[in-house]
Amino acid sequence: MNKKWWKEVVVYQIYPRSFKDSNGDGIGDLQGIIEKLDYLTELGIDVLWLSPIYKSPNDDNGYDIADYQAIMDEFGTMEDFDRLLTKAHQRGLRIIMDLVINHTSDEHPWFIESRSSGDNPKRDYYIWRPPINGKEPNNWLSRFSGSAWEWDQKTGEYYLHLFSKKQPDLNWRNPRVKEEIFAIIKWWLDKGIDGFRMDVINLIGKAEGLHDSVRPGSSERWANQPLTHQILREMNQELLSKYDIMTIGETPFVNPEIGSLYVRKEREELNMIFHFEHVALPDLSGENLLKFKHIQQKWYSLINNQGWLSQYLANHDQPRPVSKYGDDREYHQQSAKLLATMLLTLPGTPFIYQGEEIGMTNVAFQAIEDYNDIRMLNQYKEEVGRGSKPAEVFKKLQPLSRDNSRTPMQWDDTANAGFTTGTPWLGVNPNYREINVRAARAKADSILHYYQQLISFRKNNWPLIYGDYIPLLEEDTRVYCYLRKYQAQLILVVLNFSGEEVSVSPELAIPLAGFKPLFGNYSLPKSCVKIDTICLLPYEARVYSS
Repeated sequence: MNKKWWKEVVVYQIYPRSFKDSNGDGIGDLQGIIEKLDYLTELGIDVLWLSPIYKSPNDDNGYDIADYQAIMDEFGTMEDFDRLLTKAHQRGLRIIMDLVINHTSDEHPWFIESRSSGDNPKRDYYIWRPPINGKEPNNWLSRFSGSAWEWDQKTGEYYLHLFSKKQPDLNWRNPRVKEEIFAIIKWWLDKGIDGFRMDVINLIGKAEGLHDSVRPGSSERWANQPLTHQILREMNQELLSKYDIMTIGETPFVNPEIGSLYVRKEREELNMIFHFEHVALPDLSGENLLKFKHIQQKWYSLINNQGWLSQYLANHDQPRPVSKYGDDREYHQQSAKLLATMLLTLPGTPFIYQGEEIGMTNVAFQAIEDYNDIRMLNQYKEEVGRGSKPAEVFKKLQPLSRDNSRTPMQWDDTANAGFTTGTPWLGVNPNYREINVRAARAKADSILHYYQQLISFRKNNWPLIYGDYIPLLEEDTRVYCYLRKYQAQLILVVLNFSGEEVSVSPELAIPLAGFKPLFGNYSLPKSCVKIDTICLLPYEARVYSS
């Protein structure tokens, strides 16, 4: 077994803008993170992943970078970051940075020079093309709606932007771009950070010729190209392998066969990736639970013994899991704990998104003006512009808005959830008076304390880290059941993803009576096991060991 520290950790994603404001300007900052390090240590976290903190005009909340070696003004200074890194390391916490190298901001000095003239030395740092028949160079679409090409009147050409028009794509076929970015990566690694989460890393290499996609919006010309793998191998060999770090690639548009190319040990690219097959499911009920099981099994079957998996249910781009996959009303506590049980017992390194550990839910703001998510705003404008009814578009987009996960962290029941003494940059979810860290700490059976228990349990049980994954009851549309096996130790996990009581009889190599109930999200009654049958309450989670 190839044991590595990054296989054994629990990672916590911080969205700095919404985590903790220390100076009353309504925006979270680095000092706010420092103030909460003891909370994160108490939770049992090992690694902090910081969403972008670089200097940025914030067209896409920091994913549009104007200077890779400076800190966003609202977040603090480089001295604040150095202090955060030191204090985190003193507590045994590692820090990984968000590396955004598919694109920069249009306010980055490179792009300012690039668009200044057609013969500027940095013109080829980005992807420029002349019009074809007076129109865009090809039919590619932006991930944020509309064409992926923006016309530049001054130089008479289009530039490529797979995301916002203020996020021009870098040209990775230019060796100078590679040299510049590699130098930046080395600068951060020499500073002492512990790795990178690489934003849309599988999009950095575009196909030769930039031909039309099979259909507008399809990704076969700009995702998972040979050039991307070439760049990642060079990055690993020249840089990443020289440091004891963890690397995670965000890779949309992959299946297990494509995804495995990024993580196979012999290919020397990345430690693990984030895929999106499971979070594309609208819920985990009925047939969708079967699809989720199948997704887990096929990824495990292909990646196991070749690379490593990640596990996540939430991040800054996804709705809140308890609202999407559980029941955030009648069974809020139970379904939040159910999801925690699954996340921390499935194979792979688990990633927890801020607020997940207290069961934060989606928000339902009253008007489109209350939202900040550029993707949502663009979609709303586009659909209303085509004649759709505003109220219907708004209602459709609300559950999918990225702002569901970006509302401020709910620390207590004081004004603005204890996030800020000022006016928050984005509205606070009104349910903060009931759902917050202070209340969770005071309640013995809270979601927060359940996360603490699970994290500790995972770290002290090798089957949950290095053990085999053996699915059971694979055709059950309500119950997700599996074994984790390491040497002679077995851990049995049983999860009821329905709002009904159910009974199941998993086929086990040893009698069910040979398993000891350890814990669950309900108290465990003595009558819960009847010979070979497990009776489950709505959204109940059970964990047993042999």
